[in-house]
Amino acid sequence: MKKIFFVVMAFVCAYTTTFAQSKTPKAVTTAFNQKFPNASNVKWDKENAHEYEASFDWKGQKHSANFNDTGEWLETESPITFNQLPEKVKKAFNASHKGKITKTVAKIETSKGQTQYEVEVKQGLKTVEFFYNANGSIIKE
Repeated sequence: MKKIFFVVMAFVCAYTTTFAQSKTPKAVTTAFNQKFPNASNVKWDKENAHEYEASFDWKGQKHSANFNDTGEWLETESPITFNQLPEKVKKAFNASHKGKITKTVAKIETSKGQTQYEVEVKQGLKTVEFFYNANGSIIKE
């Protein structure tokens, strides 16, 4: 019975991924291709009613980018190391999360010209995300 459940779940996941890929508006894919030429392994997900997220490889790294349904670029998330964070962000994180081990770190550039930093931490069975601006002020947890 468990095998049947897992097979059905795998099918549902594959179907919804294919569905999201095929339902991405042309304006979104066109804008994506213009902003990220030569991106590979592109996978689309629908974030909400008016936003799409592409996960892809670009310039040798995994990235993600969000676009609204008319093709307007909203943000790009790029992986970085903890040591690549601005000193103020590292200091703020270490002050409030001493001893925590980071899972992933990313730089987020927005269409509004803002740069944010995301630090993911494993806490028990869940992952918690912390967002900072370049001055080290926490934006949201």
